[in-house]
Amino acid sequence: MFIESMGGMACAAAGLTAYAVRSRSSTFFGPSVWRGAPDRPSIALTFDDGPSEATPELLSVLDNHGARATFFQCGMHVRRLPEVVRQVAAAGHEIGNHSDTHDRLYFRSARAIYDQLARAQDSISETAGVTPTLFRAPYGARWFGLRAAQRKLGLLGVMWTAIGRDWKLPAPAVVARLAAAARNGAIFCLHDGRGPARTCIEAVGRLIPALLEKGYRFETVSEILCPKN
Repeated sequence: MFIESMGGMACAAAGLTAYAVRSRSSTFFGPSVWRGAPDRPSIALTFDDGPSEATPELLSVLDNHGARATFFQCGMHVRRLPEVVRQVAAAGHEIGNHSDTHDRLYFRSARAIYDQLARAQDSISETAGVTPTLFRAPYGARWFGLRAAQRKLGLLGVMWTAIGRDWKLPAPAVVARLAAAARNGAIFCLHDGRGPARTCIEAVGRLIPALLEKGYRFETVSEILCPKN
């Protein structure tokens, strides 16, 4: 009986930890959002892992449809492609922090987590001339020490309403997946630099006009978090 009880407690603890680390609605490791204000038909497209060599083409697709987006960028790629970062900022898009080297944060020390965020924050600020206020954890996985790092750097965590799985699925499946999740204040997660670049670009080129026809507009994460009076 005692062994069964201990086993049940261990399972419950594991479940709670998994929720805290990966759940889109968890705020255990720091302030975090996964959707915006429901009072208007606005959606936030977000792109993780960049910048990449494909970013300029993605910017062209967004510009063609008058869509603004949020790019969660890694410090190592910011240093590698500084001109692309400046293009993103100049086009009026929002830039968020996606860590420095895209390492998994779980099982890392509080100091290591802070260093990951701080190095990316410095690289983005110095290159783009803007200081990020939003952070997305690599792989969407948070850990102990993140709350303190976010507080010190002034960062709000951002998860997602739906993820496109554009590193794995073909473009039509990505579009279908996200279109089904479209609602006021939705935050969609896509990737700029992970998996086939063509998949993301093709999916975005199809998704935006389809949702514009349904009355949605595309804003940055910061914009959709603020309800309109």
